[in-house]
Amino acid sequence: MVKGEKVRVGVIGCGYWGPNFIRNLVSIKSVDLVGVCDSDEGRLGKVLEGYPHLRGTPDTDELINSDGVDALIIVTSASTHYELAKRAMTAGKHVFVEKPLSLKVAEGEELVEIAREKGLVLMVGHLLIYHPAVERMKEYVDSGELGDILYIYSQRLNLGKIRSDENCLWSIGPHDLSVMLYLLEEEPVEVAVHGMDYLQRGVEDVIFCNLKFPDDVIANLHISWLDPHKERKITVVGNKKMLVFDDMLSSEKLRIYDKGVEEVDGYLSFADSISLRFGDVLSPAVAMEEPLGRECLHFIDCVKEGSESLSGGEQGLKVLKVLEAAQRSLEQGGKPVSI
Repeated sequence: MVKGEKVRVGVIGCGYWGPNFIRNLVSIKSVDLVGVCDSDEGRLGKVLEGYPHLRGTPDTDELINSDGVDALIIVTSASTHYELAKRAMTAGKHVFVEKPLSLKVAEGEELVEIAREKGLVLMVGHLLIYHPAVERMKEYVDSGELGDILYIYSQRLNLGKIRSDENCLWSIGPHDLSVMLYLLEEEPVEVAVHGMDYLQRGVEDVIFCNLKFPDDVIANLHISWLDPHKERKITVVGNKKMLVFDDMLSSEKLRIYDKGVEEVDGYLSFADSISLRFGDVLSPAVAMEEPLGRECLHFIDCVKEGSESLSGGEQGLKVLKVLEAAQRSLEQGGKPVSI
């Protein structure tokens, strides 16, 4: 918990995603953005041109050890998350760290424990959880309108952005994994993953990931940055209704399909025992707000109030456990791995 009207925030990382955080943070009245950091002074200088009032430094220690900083936003490469988050929390700073929480479960567990011992907010950047359409999806799932959830599948495809420091499982997978765990409020018990490294040896650019959840719920993630289509879609199939979130649509991103299969009493054969239901398609109104802005505001509110985040350390650790098991399955040629 932070006393006072404003939370004093520093941002570490001014690369691809960092400037978007800075843009949102400067617009939040309860934030005093006191400094930004990047080891690349060229990137740092470019950001400071747009925000000349900010203090910039290439030295992470300057922000981490500053008495004038309450919380740090860490928007750096995944391989640095553990070290930077640990140093920041050891110095008494609340931490927002981009996904994934870390690259190893043991490291993630250590970060969660440090946050718990020191009474600090540790939040992971699972952005889609803060998307208004996903929030509405959660309401439909929890209300029981879809019935029992049977399966979920997601498609996150594009031609690029191609990375060399992490495969598409670790780069893109956390988005849809976090949503699936959020919607189901369950952790998968088994994962099996097939993928190929067509562009760069050892860096998979296409992944097919199968998950088994309790109560016979299954899920699939199709992830690729080598695809002719740009798709960001999640489909939830219940035994009463079906739900589709298509983030590529400019409007009507969410659609409820009143479709399903019903059993017929008094049938004479299997063919007569099943009735297909084709009902209405509803596109509920969703007030669109920038998910990143909502995510930033949520973090600041959690810091001010000392409350747990929707994507807190524990949630980030659950996603990390799936990712680590999925990577083992991938390395073993798709062999199922228990979680």
